[in-house]
Amino acid sequence: MATGLPSQTQVIELLDGEFARAGYEIEDVVIDQRSQPPRITVIADGETALDLDTVAELSRSASSLLDAARDIGGAYVLEVSSPGVDRPLTSEKHFRRARGRKVELALTDGSQITGRVGEIHGGTVNVVVRDGRDWTVRPIALDEVAKAVVQVEFSPPPQRELDLATGDQDAMKRSGA
Repeated sequence: MATGLPSQTQVIELLDGEFARAGYEIEDVVIDQRSQPPRITVIADGETALDLDTVAELSRSASSLLDAARDIGGAYVLEVSSPGVDRPLTSEKHFRRARGRKVELALTDGSQITGRVGEIHGGTVNVVVRDGRDWTVRPIALDEVAKAVVQVEFSPPPQRELDLATGDQDAMKRSGA
């Protein structure tokens, strides 16, 4: 009879198909055998936000799969969550999922840029930045980004800035862009 928790790789292999069917990708699995009871944390992300109903559904199915695949020999805690706003954007898919969000970018040349994520294509992200009293789109190659983190906003952005980031052509024409 095996005891203990499965490895990170085993958890990913076991749960990946179930999460993919629900439209989510497992970003990370953290296993803490020192906590009492032991804890398995599955961090998932997708094109749509991970809401509470989806978390509950994924937790139930993940727990059933884990219980059927192994015998821990005791209790464990399973947690399913999203990466959170402080997760650095490190891949094109992260930038795609952050479209329309305000980000702080540290570039490889040492400069810093704060802007709103726009379209991503061909290894380049368009970032809407302040240009005097207006907004402009600045293309930045992803390989020039040393670090990127989504910023928490407490008020809605100006509509023109958001339109540029989301590519709303009709709204841009109405605003004179």
